[in-house]
Amino acid sequence: MALLETSKQYLEMFKTYLIVEKNFSQHTLKAYVSDILTFLIWLKDIPCEKVNYTKLREYLYFIQKFDYKKTTVARKLASVRTFYKFLYKEKIMEINPAVNLNSPKRPKSLPKFLTQDEMEKILNNVKMDTPAGYRNKAILELLWATGMRISELSGLNFGDLNLENNEIRVFGKGAKERIVLVTDRAKTYLKRYIENARPLIAKGFRLEEITESTPVFINNTGYRLQNKTVRNAIKNVVETIELPKKVTPHMFRHSFATKLIENGADLRVVQELLGHASISNTQIYTHISTKRLQDVYDKSHPRDTL
Repeated sequence: MALLETSKQYLEMFKTYLIVEKNFSQHTLKAYVSDILTFLIWLKDIPCEKVNYTKLREYLYFIQKFDYKKTTVARKLASVRTFYKFLYKEKIMEINPAVNLNSPKRPKSLPKFLTQDEMEKILNNVKMDTPAGYRNKAILELLWATGMRISELSGLNFGDLNLENNEIRVFGKGAKERIVLVTDRAKTYLKRYIENARPLIAKGFRLEEITESTPVFINNTGYRLQNKTVRNAIKNVVETIELPKKVTPHMFRHSFATKLIENGADLRVVQELLGHASISNTQIYTHISTKRLQDVYDKSHPRDTL
C-alpha cells in the first residue's frame, strides 16, 4: 500500500534527524527506519500526526501477535517513541502520544565476554605479514585497550589522536564526545601502523594528505574502513585458533569493562570510559564480576557435604 505523501516526508525528515542529530550507526539507522516504515504502512490512510495514545496501544497489541523476541518488540516501540518525540520536537504535533508508551520488560542477560587468556590468544594470532594484517592487529589491540565501540573506532580521524598523552577522543552515541585512554602496548602498534603499514594498504591508490579530518583506519582503496572489515578480521583469527565462542567486536568492549571492574576500578570511571549515559548500563558488569566470584567459590571452597 502506498504511503501518504506527508508520511513519506516525515519519514525522510526523521531519517535525516537520526543521522545528523542522533548520530546512529548504519545498523541502528536501518532498523529504526524500517520499523517506522512498517508502522506507517500499518496506519494505512491515517496521517501519522493524527495518531493518539490509544492507536499506539493498538499497534503494540498488533506487533505482539507475531513471534518476535521481546528485544525486537522493545526496539520497534523505541523506534515509534523516537519518531513521535521527533514530530513533537519539530512542532508537527502539539502533544507527544508516545510519552507513556511502555515497552515489555526485556529479559536480563549478562553480556558475553572473553577471559584474559582468550583475549591474548586472539591478539597473539593476528597475522601481520601484510599491511592490512598489521592494521588489523592495531585495531584489535586498540579495541581491547580502550573499550571503544566498533563504530567509534571506524570513525577515528587523525585530529582525534593525542598519543603523546596516551589519549584518543571518540564520538559515541548522540555524537557525545569523550576521552579514552590507551596503553603503551596499543599505542606502539597504532604508531607502527600509521608510520609503516597505512601508506602501503591502498596499493595503487593515491592517499589524501593527512589532515585532522583524515580517517585513521582505511581499506585497500584508501577510504575509511567499514565495520564489516573489523568483524571479518576477528572472525578469521577466531576460526584459526578454533576458539569455541562466537566473538564479536562488542565482546572486546564487554571484556574491557569486566576486567576493569574485576581489578577494582570505580564504577563511575568505567562509565566515563565506556561513554554510558546512565550508570545503570555500567552496573551490569558488577553482576558479571559477582557471578565469576561465585563460580570460583563454588569450585574452590572445600565445603563439607551433608
